[in-house]
Amino acid sequence: MKSESRNSRRDFLAKSGSLLAGSLFIHPISEALNLRTNQDEKLRIAMVGTGIRGTTMYGRDVMRVYKDQVEFVGLCDINEGRVRYAKDFIGVECPVYTDCDEMISVAKPDVLIVTTMDSTHSDFIVKGLNSGLNVITEKPMTTDEFKCQSILDAERKSGKKVIVTFNYRYSPHRQKIYEMLRAGEIGDITSVDFHWYLNTSHGADYFRRWHGYRDKSGTLLVHKSTHHFDLLNWWLNSDPEEVYAYGELEFYGKNGPYRGETCRSCVHKDKCDFYWDVTKSQHLTKLYVDNEEYDGYHRDGCVFREDIDIYDKMAVQIRYKNKVQVSYSLTTYSPYEGYRIAFNGTKGRLEAWIKESQPWEVEPQDEIRLTKNFGETEMIVVPHGGGGHGGGDTRLKDKLFKDPMMADPYRQSAGSRDGAMSILVGIAARNSIESGKPVKVQDLTDIPLKESGRGA
Repeated sequence: MKSESRNSRRDFLAKSGSLLAGSLFIHPISEALNLRTNQDEKLRIAMVGTGIRGTTMYGRDVMRVYKDQVEFVGLCDINEGRVRYAKDFIGVECPVYTDCDEMISVAKPDVLIVTTMDSTHSDFIVKGLNSGLNVITEKPMTTDEFKCQSILDAERKSGKKVIVTFNYRYSPHRQKIYEMLRAGEIGDITSVDFHWYLNTSHGADYFRRWHGYRDKSGTLLVHKSTHHFDLLNWWLNSDPEEVYAYGELEFYGKNGPYRGETCRSCVHKDKCDFYWDVTKSQHLTKLYVDNEEYDGYHRDGCVFREDIDIYDKMAVQIRYKNKVQVSYSLTTYSPYEGYRIAFNGTKGRLEAWIKESQPWEVEPQDEIRLTKNFGETEMIVVPHGGGGHGGGDTRLKDKLFKDPMMADPYRQSAGSRDGAMSILVGIAARNSIESGKPVKVQDLTDIPLKESGRGA
């Protein structure tokens, strides 16, 4: 059965005209626009999930910049108070729903945007595909290998497409790294050192929210690291083959010196370094605090809750099909935020140290250090783009909503295969931690792995 499924996958890819890593000759949104009888009509968007990401990046920001290209025809959230506030905050006149099936049936969108809790992404992606819609989903595409397979199966059956919004690919700095690696600046890539640090503000925030539970986020190896693993897959132009990992919860959760339900109600707020007042943000108060009565969700949960069950330090070894070896780590309680990365090659070394938390007006650029074997070191300066994630957010949304058919020479558009390969590294790492054994990525879904090259 498994070989038959793999063969059908190959046939499907051939028929759909997919490129090596899931980028499409025909962009799904352009396909939807081309089907319109009146080419002056706007793209009809419905969104399920009206939390912080949905209301800002894919809500208000889209309406402010792309209102001539798109219109919202429906908003959906299980929390009726939150979705009503989201409508006002985004600035749209569309109906609101608490049932996604009803929204799809009544609103009849061209595209469904999914920005719900990670563990429910697959439910809504599959609903959208089965309803004949192309789907834009926030990362991670889903949280385990079984849900991942259900998305792949639904995409094949429906003939529609999934777009995964990997905004990190679009930042100028990461694009420059891609260009230099493809140009063979360090020859064949042999290994990578990649270490990511979340500070005691951003890192702690994951433990305040639903992300602190593995059944909701898949752990940070899936929720957060999917960004990083996608970059590795994209930069290395190969598929991950085998993963071995370690992970522990040793700082947050049951390890903390104080404990409460929420920061607002905690008796230790005057002593705890992690006390955070959610009510100082008007938007978060109106979005979450004022609507707790509907679903009981607290945005300012204690970071030391005893039922937190994700890891706060992780170390992962990855072997790629093209024999590149990667050492990756994620730490969630660092005094600063950013990452160090170094690519080792047969002709030299390419490295960068990015301090992500620095204001752009102070540090409007990043650097890449290129050192050739038996040669000198060169520093390459890359200015930030405008907008979040070093310019990645704006460039991604331009591609999605302004000009879907714009050229994609760096393969930054990401489809279901890219989404799958990124989460499968994190899923394999989580499975490895739990089993104490290495995990082969090929065993998780029926996607055939590709080797590609090590250099240009």
